[in-house]
Amino acid sequence: MEVSGGPAVRRVSSTSSTTTVFPSDSRPPPVKPVQVTVVTAQDLKSIKSDVSVTLVRAEYNGVFLGDSSKTDVSPNGTANYNFTTSFEGSPDGPNSLDDIATKPVLLTVIEVLQREKRQKKKTVPLGQAVVDLLPLLQGQCSFNVSAPLYAVPTSPVESLQPEAKGGLEVTVCTEEPLLSAEQLSNGNLLSVTLEAAYSVPEAFAPAGPRQNYMACLQVPAAGEELPLLFKNGILKLAGEKEPLPRPKKWPLADVMAPGALSIPNSFIVGGPYEDEDGELNKREDEEFRIQAESTKRIVWDMERRCYLDPAAAVILQKRIAECWYWPVEVCRMSVASPGKGKTNKADKGDEHKQIFSHGVAYVNVVPLLCPGVKQIRGAFRVFAYQDSEVFEKTKIQHSVFRDLRTKLSLTKEGFLTPGISPPLSRPVPTKAQKEDKEKITKDKDSNGRLSDTPKIQLPDATVEAENAAYVSPEGQQYVEAGTFLLMEIKLDKALVPKRLHEDLTSRVKQMIPPRPPLPPRTSGAEKAVEDYHKHVTSIAVAILSEYHERFGKRLPDRGAMDHQTLEEQKCQLNARLNSSGKYFAFKEKLKYAVVKIVREKYLKTTAFESQEQLQEFLSELYVYLVDQMHVVLNQLLCEEEAAAPVPPSRTTKEQLWLFAREAEVNKDYKLATHYHQQRLAQDQHNIQCWVDYGAFCLLFKETTKAQECFRQALSLDPHHIQSLLLCGVVAAILQHYEEAEVFLEDACCLEPSSIVAWTLSGLFYELKDNNIQAEMAFREAKKLLQAQLATERSIPAAAEGEGGETPISDGSASPGPEKRSPEGVPDGSADELAEVVEPALGPEEENSAPEAAPEAPSPGSGLNQRPCTIFMKTVEFLMKVNAIQFVRMALAHELLSVQGWPSCAYYLALAQTYLLEEEFSKCEECLGEALRTDYANPNVWAQKGHLGYLRRDFSEAKEYYERAISFVEDAEDMHSIYLRLGSVYLEDGEYGQAKQTYLLACKNSASCLTWLGVGIACYRLQEMLEAEDALSEANALNNTNAEVWGYLTLICLHGGRRLEAEQCYKYTLKLGLTNEPLLQEIRAAQHRLGFGDPSL
Repeated sequence: MEVSGGPAVRRVSSTSSTTTVFPSDSRPPPVKPVQVTVVTAQDLKSIKSDVSVTLVRAEYNGVFLGDSSKTDVSPNGTANYNFTTSFEGSPDGPNSLDDIATKPVLLTVIEVLQREKRQKKKTVPLGQAVVDLLPLLQGQCSFNVSAPLYAVPTSPVESLQPEAKGGLEVTVCTEEPLLSAEQLSNGNLLSVTLEAAYSVPEAFAPAGPRQNYMACLQVPAAGEELPLLFKNGILKLAGEKEPLPRPKKWPLADVMAPGALSIPNSFIVGGPYEDEDGELNKREDEEFRIQAESTKRIVWDMERRCYLDPAAAVILQKRIAECWYWPVEVCRMSVASPGKGKTNKADKGDEHKQIFSHGVAYVNVVPLLCPGVKQIRGAFRVFAYQDSEVFEKTKIQHSVFRDLRTKLSLTKEGFLTPGISPPLSRPVPTKAQKEDKEKITKDKDSNGRLSDTPKIQLPDATVEAENAAYVSPEGQQYVEAGTFLLMEIKLDKALVPKRLHEDLTSRVKQMIPPRPPLPPRTSGAEKAVEDYHKHVTSIAVAILSEYHERFGKRLPDRGAMDHQTLEEQKCQLNARLNSSGKYFAFKEKLKYAVVKIVREKYLKTTAFESQEQLQEFLSELYVYLVDQMHVVLNQLLCEEEAAAPVPPSRTTKEQLWLFAREAEVNKDYKLATHYHQQRLAQDQHNIQCWVDYGAFCLLFKETTKAQECFRQALSLDPHHIQSLLLCGVVAAILQHYEEAEVFLEDACCLEPSSIVAWTLSGLFYELKDNNIQAEMAFREAKKLLQAQLATERSIPAAAEGEGGETPISDGSASPGPEKRSPEGVPDGSADELAEVVEPALGPEEENSAPEAAPEAPSPGSGLNQRPCTIFMKTVEFLMKVNAIQFVRMALAHELLSVQGWPSCAYYLALAQTYLLEEEFSKCEECLGEALRTDYANPNVWAQKGHLGYLRRDFSEAKEYYERAISFVEDAEDMHSIYLRLGSVYLEDGEYGQAKQTYLLACKNSASCLTWLGVGIACYRLQEMLEAEDALSEANALNNTNAEVWGYLTLICLHGGRRLEAEQCYKYTLKLGLTNEPLLQEIRAAQHRLGFGDPSL
């Protein structure tokens, strides 16, 4: 059977299998057949009204799969084919996973002409449809699709509408999933869409020789670089902009129906320029972009896909972190006209075809390392291709077009079809395949095609020298014209997973922990009498003190005093009280309590009608007051009632440490000192409280006070290693070298397996210029570190042996979470100082809690660091106690001892020291180096956020804080991040975001400031009940925060609660509110409502 109008197709039986040649020492990869069933065709009459008999032909990857039987078309345009065919998919075969992702099944509906209609042809192609096989790479074993059927033009000049006029019902299935569970979870799919090149040079014109406009980029993956080639761009002259949305196109050429090039359900949708990730996205670029999109341009609208197995996905992430820019090369090549007769001399030199207008765009792909980011889209400027500049920015030494030039020239001879690039990626090659790679890439497969992956050969010395000086002269046209590429890079799954925020939209009251009810407070008449009792008691105590001061205390065994002496003492005491003015002070003090009794108990607030009523009331009042005075004096003098017990403290030592840490971050050192002293007041025998207070004193350089704290901790336990080390460090800072040597030697003797102790001793001896002792101490610390690493490596191996598992050979799998090599020791810090230091202090601490050891972070988390050296372990300890001088010494040794570039932990620690000393420019420089070393480290982004916050660049701080909290792994100090990010949200008026952020902080570690933030956000959102609940909880944690009382005042004012509003306002002023805008808001509300301020 012949089909005119279509390209030549290789035919194989639909039941035959593709032969694959494997190296002799490797097993054939598993072959998984993919079955395609064409069930029915619909609306064929809409394509051609008089069609009567048709058949359907299936092709895949350039291979003919088979024809269905001839089928009659019903009057309504339906044809039932029920035609099934299949092809065999193999990871390393001609139909690889990458082919499944990149190439669709091509279905052609062919009209079988009746005898009376036949001329030279028996059949005519009627329509074509494509079936995307992507669901097979998403874990599905079977799926149904209604593929749009597009009409085939009857002549080359015929113009068809792109809309489909029919459809094919198709079922695709496999016996088992094409991807294993590991491939499905850890693999990825990369798709690159090249939309167009805008503002192209004037030299690009439709007149003259035909040109093939091409673009290409290399995707870093396992084994070798994978070039993605975009060919046959269409040069369009000035006119209307490209419509939006418009479908993306397959990179196919063997398609007779133009509409079938559209990828189903895949569209270019565009969007605002400012939302793009590339260049030219500023407001000032908008006019240029709009003008360029309606002038001369080259349009591809083509999508290329690339399947990445787990190893390739890891390498992709690593390469992006190492080099942020991908070069996208653009060029044009002359297309040779079909020759007649023999090949001329010019054709013989086509394999050295010259590349014209060679340019390059640098695509910043580093946003793909942001948590949860799966797509970048934007405009990227095109520059002249210059080897030295490309290498400097991308570390790529050669041009893809010059490497593929020979293969591109084969287009003329039919080996490569125009518009379809060869399959450009494959899974990771096996060892045998790597050895035979050159042989395989040069040979054709059994069907006479080129190898699936074009070999990109590195240039030899001669070509390399030529490349080093290569500059495209015509490429300068791109710069002059302002050419830019519009493209999209998209991943099926984010390289760095994003944290899934919990739903915290429930009522705030449900998050507040239950508290015992506060003791009932008396009010009204009872409260007035109680106040009278208190005043009488205080006056009685004062008078008794005066008596004892004047006449001394009389002991009970001396007997009773005679009446005359007692009267004389009474007269003398009265005279002294009157002459000193204390009597009148006591009377004024008692007057207020008496007035309250009159108002509250007797409800007398108006004048009496007669003098008799007044005298009667005074007599009654006098009797009552005297009786109450006797009750009080009896209780006081007879001690009938014991003193009320002191209520237990509502704050724990851990909460007080958190509050102190908050105050440190906010640079409120007075408040932080208060909290540290409160911790010590609760438990003066707690060593950690003294150590924390001493570390806090070191923060603002009160070294002598820090020394007292550390020595107090050491007095509680003379064998406490941390205290010994800190006493030695502080003594060295104070230049008390003899004392420091004693402390450090004692620490090394008490715990000879402590890495930190030996390292600190080495640093101290170096400070004294005792290089021999220093070298000996460093050598001992390194020996201990090596022994510790060996122990850590042996534990997982022993566990595997006990479990009966077969050991995995080196290189076949990455180490598990607990299998750590010397090159992969984690150096993350813990939350507490003891957790940081004890693993490096000795085996006693290491073995005490093996279950508490932190798990290693997942690959790509950003927390995998270089090996933790003895100096970085010591830096980790010293940073927790703010011993900056010794931190700098340890970091200097780390810089000298490391091979190659320093680790991210090194730059991060150095940046933290600069941040503490407010050397912002040096801190920014260190954080930039840390990002280049480990872009996915949340601690680096957190420090960049702190830097922006301290610089008062809140927009920058917000961006970096949001990046830090979006990682799956937490940064070290999430509490400070939440507090500062929440405050920025409040400042920007983003109250919903502020509430969510503060609630996350409350969930992790609640404090007065976190609940205050929730309360402010709820108040601004007019959620008054939740605001009051949150502020009440903040007040319970700290009732001396003036801002809490201020917002409680506003809530009471808006709720019409006069008495409570006045009380809250009094506490606001008493505690000294410094937030002037809040104070003005309170006073404005008081004036507007007419109450709340007693002075009104």
